[in-house]
Amino acid sequence: MNTVQQKHFDSLYQEYINALIRQGKSKVTIESYTRAVRRITTYCDKCPDQLSLNDIKDYFTSLISTHSWSTVKIDRNGLMLFYKHVLGKEWIWVDIVKPPQVKSLPDILSAGEISRMINATRQARYQTFILTAYSMGLRLGETLNLTIADIDGAYPRVHIRRGKGHKDRYVALPQMTLLALRRYWASHRHPKLIFPAGKDTAAKSQATVPMDRGGIQRSFKAIAKSCGIQKKVHVHTLRHCYGAHLVELGLHLRAVQEEMGHACPKTTALYTQLTETSQQKTLDVINVMVNRLTVSMDGET
Repeated sequence: MNTVQQKHFDSLYQEYINALIRQGKSKVTIESYTRAVRRITTYCDKCPDQLSLNDIKDYFTSLISTHSWSTVKIDRNGLMLFYKHVLGKEWIWVDIVKPPQVKSLPDILSAGEISRMINATRQARYQTFILTAYSMGLRLGETLNLTIADIDGAYPRVHIRRGKGHKDRYVALPQMTLLALRRYWASHRHPKLIFPAGKDTAAKSQATVPMDRGGIQRSFKAIAKSCGIQKKVHVHTLRHCYGAHLVELGLHLRAVQEEMGHACPKTTALYTQLTETSQQKTLDVINVMVNRLTVSMDGET
């Protein structure tokens, strides 16, 4: 695109960001949807309001051959909203691309494998992060954004603020996790964040943002590989393990649903396909689950 076209694109792009903000979309969603607009603009080398139907079809044909169906769906949704809120056009996406309805089951790590991963890294931030995400079933962003004010050792529980769907919830806090969080925070004493960015104590104590999401994902996969784990795993796998292991230990599905913040019980019911069920008290079961780990929390800070 030339200078005039680039200026026009920048105007449309900012208008789209503003529209997504007005729609109450999260930062992650805004980044994903606007990336779709940037990507198709680069691919076709023209402003998105100048795209023809054939341009869009060509783009998705290429995208399907190089990216996952998950990415295809995100780009489809992002462009559909761009057409609606910025261009004022209806985009009949079914006629352009329709991802298949794939219902796959996630790989699950055993307690022994999770223990190996925690012990395989000598960095306390990764040890504590993995333990925290697993033992409370937290999403990547929920774990990274934990603050001192969220930790309530008296009850014990953690306040998850603005999780998926902008919903708050409380999750039970295992004793092992509480001690690990206290120990790790004491190594940097950031005034707010539990997992601040930075490679050394000074940088962590003065950080303004949490650790990098991409860095955590890459490190997690590297740790799994170093442990000889061949399963397809990522940080969100820990959340699946949490749900599956709680069901395995007998916690009622309704209690698991509450802990994980699932809006629909069908989402939680996924874990019945991965293990067997019975009933017990929530916090007792979670502590039993976490205490099965053989962990040495003596990583370098």
